[in-house]
Amino acid sequence: MDTQNTSAPPRAQSRNGGKNHPLRRTRRTHTNAHPGGVIHDNTRHTTRFTVIGNHLAQHPELSALAIGLAVYIQSVPAGTPVDIKTLADRFPEGRTRIADALSELEDHGYLSRTRERTPTGRIVTRTVSCNQPGRHRDHDRGASETAPPKPPARRAATAPQQEPPRRRALPAVPKPAYSSPTLLQTATEILAGLRRKDPRLLLSATDAEHLAPGVVAWLERDLTPTAVRHALTDDLPAEPLRRPAAFLAHRLTAQLPPLPPLRLPDPTPPVRHPLRNCDSCDRGYRGPDPHHCRECASTAQFPELSAPPKTPRQDDR
Repeated sequence: MDTQNTSAPPRAQSRNGGKNHPLRRTRRTHTNAHPGGVIHDNTRHTTRFTVIGNHLAQHPELSALAIGLAVYIQSVPAGTPVDIKTLADRFPEGRTRIADALSELEDHGYLSRTRERTPTGRIVTRTVSCNQPGRHRDHDRGASETAPPKPPARRAATAPQQEPPRRRALPAVPKPAYSSPTLLQTATEILAGLRRKDPRLLLSATDAEHLAPGVVAWLERDLTPTAVRHALTDDLPAEPLRRPAAFLAHRLTAQLPPLPPLRLPDPTPPVRHPLRNCDSCDRGYRGPDPHHCRECASTAQFPELSAPPKTPRQDDR
């Protein structure tokens, strides 16, 4: 943050510049009592710095990753995404370790995460970073000590507090026959583009990850991405879609087209016989008989069919 630290007062200039002034002190570098301890070579920051309390930097229970993430979150401007996926893309640690570190900060009051619904119906996570946990409790405690004691109120019968309803799991979707990164990427792009057809079909990254295998199962059935997009967006109900991801999961399952017919391999191609000359008619031909063409072979098999008609003699009349 480009702010100047104004908490430290400016150093007063001495009116006596002599070396024997009683208030003059010589600056020395103090080393740790133990050999090999840290030696601080500090320079005063005037721009781009963030004030971090030692209660965080030297926290006895937080892990190094949790302290580092807290420092990073407190240093970024307001509105910067600090969800698990964004932090995993920013730092080399994986999502699991970053999620555990954020849980540590949440347990110790440095982070507060709540799920809220936007006007469009989308569920988002609202993250609040606190650079000094407990200050609100100390303020409330001081106010209660100075305020006059209130008369004891009657204990009213209060109903047991109910836990907030958990988000229902999405319906299952069809599973593809095999995993294909190309088809999975195409399915994700199809789901991300549905909001252009209808704004009510705005999906979160978690919903798209759940629905993508079902879209891949459709693409395996020789459907084009345009055909899948029309199947999911045509004839939508007029009433508001409270759970668009659940609605799409139902369509992917209920309207799943059948598998294409099994494509049998092509039959054995015909044998191409070499070109030969017929021994009987001396014409060129291609056929299985190595000596006669088809016509001569049939004549040789049925000679009576090809014999010339017999001319009756005078004695036969």
